Amino acid sequence: MPRSRDIGNGLTIARRIAAGRRAMPTAMSKIADVVTEHPTAPVELTITELADRAGTSPATVTRFCRALGFDGYTQFRVGVASEIGRGDAEESWEADIGREFGAEDEPGKVLQTLVALHVDSLESTAARLDLDNVLRVADAITASRHVDIYGVGGSGVIAREFQGRLYRIGVNAHAWSDVHDGLTSAVLQNRDSVAVGISSTGRTDETVQMLSQAGAAGAFTVAITHDAESWLAGLADVSLATAAPTGYLRPDDLSVKHSQLLVLDLLYLLIAQQMFGQASRRLAASAMAVSAHRRPARTAKNPHNPQLLEEIR
Repeated sequence: MPRSRDIGNGLTIARRIAAGRRAMPTAMSKIADVVTEHPTAPVELTITELADRAGTSPATVTRFCRALGFDGYTQFRVGVASEIGRGDAEESWEADIGREFGAEDEPGKVLQTLVALHVDSLESTAARLDLDNVLRVADAITASRHVDIYGVGGSGVIAREFQGRLYRIGVNAHAWSDVHDGLTSAVLQNRDSVAVGISSTGRTDETVQMLSQAGAAGAFTVAITHDAESWLAGLADVSLATAAPTGYLRPDDLSVKHSQLLVLDLLYLLIAQQMFGQASRRLAASAMAVSAHRRPARTAKNPHNPQLLEEIR
């Protein structure tokens, strides 16, 4: 793929794409197809929506933008908007922030709108969850010897959060966002393992690859996605449903993360119940290990504790 300094030099974005097209990997070529066919797509779509439209991942979109000489998706969108004359501030706001929010809205209104949208996302997730399947996954993780958790981008943050919680109560869990590292771990799994793939769309290519490899190695596979018909859900032994991203809240991660966390919080608590004795001991031990690093509570009578101030000095 040509470097940005070689293809930038005043060329239009369309010509940059044409110049680097032959060297693009298949996933990036899919993005090029979408942008070529619909030049306004980057202005109208979020990075997640463009990735969905191309059948690839947000991480691949970012690599595509960098290959064209842009630092990221935001800079790419600005470049596209400038070329097609659609750099209007209101259109950009609506695409990036959402139709429910105005640039002049009072903080109280913004807060109320956010709360309503997040509550709706959580309630929708709760209504869609099959508790029998949730219990099946909790049982599998409790009985497993190894748990792999796969997620890329925002879902990668959620994967690491889940891994940290499981590890603290005694589950041998590992989180992977890099596809090379994830595939290396996935191929080593077996029938005593559980593999969890997290992707709101269920079409993040890297996550699909990692979960597919773990399943082929014999692991019990779990998909956490809002699309029950997606690639990820289709290859998993069990699929747990989250709420679909709302079209009124941007970026999608704002509404997606809470629904994903609700599912993982429920799993975590059900697993902790089954491991009650061990989980309790480990939680108490880890709390004591860090207790010395917590400052004492400030009292109302003496908020500026002289002893504490002396320790700080």
